[in-house]
Amino acid sequence: MDAMGVSRTVIREAVAALRAEGLVATRQGIGSFVAEQPAQALFRIESGQTASLADVLHIMELRMAVETEAAGLAAERATKTQRRAIHAALDAIDAAIERDEPAITEDFAFHAAITDATGNPQFRRFLDFLGRFIIPRNSVRVRTVNLRTYLMNFQEEHRAIVAAIDAGSVEQAQAAMRAHLVSSSQRYRTLAPERA
Repeated sequence: MDAMGVSRTVIREAVAALRAEGLVATRQGIGSFVAEQPAQALFRIESGQTASLADVLHIMELRMAVETEAAGLAAERATKTQRRAIHAALDAIDAAIERDEPAITEDFAFHAAITDATGNPQFRRFLDFLGRFIIPRNSVRVRTVNLRTYLMNFQEEHRAIVAAIDAGSVEQAQAAMRAHLVSSSQRYRTLAPERA
Protein backbone atom coordinates (compact mmCIF):
# COMPACT_ATOMS: atom_id res chain seq x y z
CA MET A 1 0.00 0.00 0.00
CA ASP A 2 2.80 2.40 0.92
CA ALA A 3 4.92 1.58 -2.10
CA MET A 4 2.11 2.04 -4.63
CA GLY A 5 0.13 4.70 -2.78
CA VAL A 6 -3.15 2.77 -2.99
CA SER A 7 -5.78 1.71 -0.49
CA ARG A 8 -6.23 -1.66 1.18
CA THR A 9 -9.32 -2.23 -1.00
CA VAL A 10 -7.27 -1.90 -4.19
CA ILE A 11 -4.71 -4.40 -2.91
CA ARG A 12 -7.47 -6.81 -1.85
CA GLU A 13 -9.08 -6.65 -5.32
CA ALA A 14 -5.73 -7.13 -7.07
CA VAL A 15 -4.91 -10.18 -4.95
CA ALA A 16 -8.40 -11.60 -5.59
CA ALA A 17 -7.90 -11.18 -9.36
CA LEU A 18 -4.52 -12.91 -9.20
CA ARG A 19 -6.00 -15.70 -7.07
CA ALA A 20 -8.84 -16.16 -9.60
CA GLU A 21 -6.22 -16.66 -12.31
CA GLY A 22 -4.38 -19.21 -10.18
CA LEU A 23 -1.27 -17.05 -9.88
CA VAL A 24 -1.55 -16.45 -6.13
CA ALA A 25 -2.32 -18.92 -3.37
CA THR A 26 -3.82 -17.68 -0.11
CA ARG A 27 -3.18 -19.51 3.15
CA GLN A 28 -5.58 -18.58 5.90
CA GLY A 29 -3.88 -16.85 8.79
CA ILE A 30 -0.55 -16.68 6.97
CA GLY A 31 -1.06 -14.54 3.86
CA SER A 32 -0.90 -14.59 0.08
CA PHE A 33 1.96 -16.15 -1.86
CA VAL A 34 2.94 -16.50 -5.50
CA ALA A 35 1.70 -19.93 -6.58
CA GLU A 36 4.48 -22.44 -7.11
CA GLN A 37 2.65 -23.88 -10.09
CA PRO A 38 -0.16 -21.78 -11.51
CA ALA A 39 -3.42 -23.75 -11.44
CA GLN A 40 -3.81 -23.63 -15.21
CA ALA A 41 -2.75 -21.60 -18.17
CA LEU A 42 -5.68 -19.38 -19.06
CA PHE A 43 -6.71 -18.88 -22.65
CA ARG A 44 -7.20 -15.22 -23.38
CA ILE A 45 -7.18 -12.78 -26.23
CA GLU A 46 -5.84 -9.40 -25.27
CA SER A 47 -6.97 -6.28 -27.10
CA GLY A 48 -3.46 -5.77 -28.51
CA GLN A 49 -3.59 -9.25 -30.02
CA THR A 50 -6.16 -8.18 -32.60
CA ALA A 51 -4.23 -5.28 -34.06
CA SER A 52 -3.15 -6.97 -37.28
CA LEU A 53 -5.11 -8.54 -40.08
CA ALA A 54 -3.42 -11.88 -39.43
CA ASP A 55 -4.63 -11.80 -35.81
CA VAL A 56 -8.19 -11.08 -36.89
CA LEU A 57 -8.11 -13.88 -39.47
CA HIS A 58 -6.89 -16.31 -36.80
CA ILE A 59 -9.87 -15.38 -34.64
CA MET A 60 -12.16 -15.80 -37.65
CA GLU A 61 -10.87 -19.36 -38.08
CA LEU A 62 -11.55 -20.06 -34.42
CA ARG A 63 -15.04 -18.62 -34.78
CA MET A 64 -15.64 -20.79 -37.83
CA ALA A 65 -14.99 -23.93 -35.80
CA VAL A 66 -17.33 -22.85 -32.99
CA GLU A 67 -20.05 -20.87 -34.74
CA THR A 68 -20.57 -23.34 -37.57
CA GLU A 69 -21.51 -25.98 -35.01
CA ALA A 70 -23.57 -23.44 -33.05
CA ALA A 71 -25.64 -22.64 -36.14
CA GLY A 72 -26.35 -26.33 -36.68
CA LEU A 73 -27.39 -26.81 -33.06
CA ALA A 74 -29.57 -23.70 -33.25
CA ALA A 75 -31.34 -25.14 -36.31
CA GLU A 76 -31.94 -28.35 -34.40
CA ARG A 77 -32.86 -26.93 -30.99
CA ALA A 78 -34.08 -23.32 -31.23
CA THR A 79 -37.39 -22.58 -29.55
CA LYS A 80 -39.91 -20.15 -31.03
CA THR A 81 -38.76 -17.53 -28.54
CA GLN A 82 -35.11 -18.04 -29.52
CA ARG A 83 -35.99 -17.82 -33.22
CA ARG A 84 -37.82 -14.56 -32.55
CA ALA A 85 -34.70 -13.26 -30.78
CA ILE A 86 -32.57 -14.15 -33.81
CA HIS A 87 -35.02 -12.34 -36.10
CA ALA A 88 -35.05 -9.31 -33.78
CA ALA A 89 -31.25 -9.20 -33.89
CA LEU A 90 -31.34 -9.42 -37.69
CA ASP A 91 -33.86 -6.56 -37.79
CA ALA A 92 -31.65 -4.50 -35.45
CA ILE A 93 -28.80 -4.79 -37.97
CA ASP A 94 -31.14 -3.55 -40.72
CA ALA A 95 -32.12 -0.60 -38.53
CA ALA A 96 -28.47 0.27 -37.86
CA ILE A 97 -27.73 0.13 -41.59
CA GLU A 98 -30.63 2.52 -42.21
CA ARG A 99 -29.10 4.91 -39.65
CA ASP A 100 -25.72 4.65 -41.47
CA GLU A 101 -24.11 3.05 -38.42
CA PRO A 102 -21.50 0.28 -38.53
CA ALA A 103 -23.82 -2.19 -36.67
CA ILE A 104 -21.01 -3.66 -34.57
CA THR A 105 -23.09 -4.11 -31.42
CA GLU A 106 -26.04 -5.38 -33.45
CA ASP A 107 -23.84 -7.86 -35.36
CA PHE A 108 -22.48 -9.23 -32.10
CA ALA A 109 -26.03 -9.53 -30.73
CA PHE A 110 -27.06 -11.50 -33.83
CA HIS A 111 -24.30 -14.06 -33.36
CA ALA A 112 -25.01 -14.17 -29.62
CA ALA A 113 -28.69 -14.92 -30.28
CA ILE A 114 -27.65 -17.89 -32.40
CA THR A 115 -25.39 -19.24 -29.66
CA ASP A 116 -28.24 -18.79 -27.16
CA ALA A 117 -30.42 -20.93 -29.42
CA THR A 118 -28.02 -23.88 -29.13
CA GLY A 119 -29.36 -24.62 -25.66
CA ASN A 120 -25.74 -24.96 -24.53
CA PRO A 121 -24.65 -21.98 -22.41
CA GLN A 122 -20.96 -22.69 -23.07
CA PHE A 123 -21.31 -21.42 -26.65
CA ARG A 124 -22.55 -18.05 -25.37
CA ARG A 125 -19.88 -17.93 -22.67
CA PHE A 126 -17.23 -18.46 -25.34
CA LEU A 127 -18.71 -15.76 -27.56
CA ASP A 128 -18.93 -13.36 -24.61
CA PHE A 129 -15.29 -14.16 -23.82
CA LEU A 130 -14.27 -13.18 -27.35
CA GLY A 131 -16.58 -10.18 -27.13
CA ARG A 132 -16.46 -7.50 -29.78
CA PHE A 133 -13.21 -9.00 -31.15
CA ILE A 134 -15.46 -11.31 -33.19
CA ILE A 135 -16.52 -8.34 -35.32
CA PRO A 136 -13.41 -7.62 -37.40
CA ARG A 137 -14.48 -4.14 -38.49
CA ASN A 138 -14.27 -3.27 -34.79
CA SER A 139 -10.51 -3.87 -34.75
CA VAL A 140 -9.13 -3.72 -38.30
CA ARG A 141 -9.02 -0.52 -40.29
CA VAL A 142 -10.13 -1.07 -43.83
CA ARG A 143 -9.61 0.99 -46.94
CA THR A 144 -12.40 3.36 -47.78
CA VAL A 145 -15.45 1.38 -48.79
CA ASN A 146 -19.14 2.13 -49.08
CA LEU A 147 -20.15 0.99 -45.60
CA ARG A 148 -23.81 0.62 -46.46
CA THR A 149 -23.08 -1.66 -49.44
CA TYR A 150 -20.59 -3.63 -47.40
CA LEU A 151 -23.06 -4.15 -44.54
CA MET A 152 -25.91 -5.07 -46.87
CA ASN A 153 -23.72 -7.77 -48.45
CA PHE A 154 -23.03 -9.52 -45.19
CA GLN A 155 -26.63 -9.01 -44.10
CA GLU A 156 -27.70 -11.23 -47.02
CA GLU A 157 -25.41 -13.91 -45.59
CA HIS A 158 -27.08 -13.44 -42.20
CA ARG A 159 -30.48 -13.92 -43.85
CA ALA A 160 -29.34 -17.25 -45.31
CA ILE A 161 -28.27 -18.40 -41.83
CA VAL A 162 -31.63 -17.39 -40.36
CA ALA A 163 -33.56 -19.11 -43.15
CA ALA A 164 -31.69 -22.36 -42.53
CA ILE A 165 -32.27 -22.15 -38.77
CA ASP A 166 -35.96 -21.44 -39.35
CA ALA A 167 -36.15 -24.46 -41.68
CA GLY A 168 -34.56 -26.61 -38.98
CA SER A 169 -31.84 -27.71 -41.40
CA VAL A 170 -28.67 -28.47 -39.46
CA GLU A 171 -26.53 -28.93 -42.57
CA GLN A 172 -27.80 -25.79 -44.30
CA ALA A 173 -27.34 -23.69 -41.16
CA GLN A 174 -23.79 -24.95 -40.77
CA ALA A 175 -23.04 -24.33 -44.44
CA ALA A 176 -24.55 -20.83 -44.32
CA MET A 177 -22.56 -19.87 -41.22
CA ARG A 178 -19.37 -21.28 -42.67
CA ALA A 179 -19.97 -19.42 -45.96
CA HIS A 180 -20.57 -16.18 -44.02
CA LEU A 181 -17.37 -16.48 -42.01
CA VAL A 182 -15.29 -17.52 -45.04
CA SER A 183 -16.70 -14.56 -46.99
CA SER A 184 -15.97 -12.23 -44.07
CA SER A 185 -12.36 -13.42 -43.99
CA GLN A 186 -12.03 -12.89 -47.74
CA ARG A 187 -13.54 -9.41 -47.50
CA TYR A 188 -11.00 -8.41 -44.86
CA ARG A 189 -8.13 -9.81 -46.87
CA THR A 190 -9.30 -7.62 -49.77
CA LEU A 191 -10.20 -4.48 -47.85
CA ALA A 192 -7.46 -4.30 -45.23
CA PRO A 193 -4.36 -2.36 -46.23
CA GLU A 194 -2.03 -5.00 -44.82
CA ARG A 195 -1.86 -8.55 -46.06
CA ALA A 196 -2.02 -11.60 -43.82
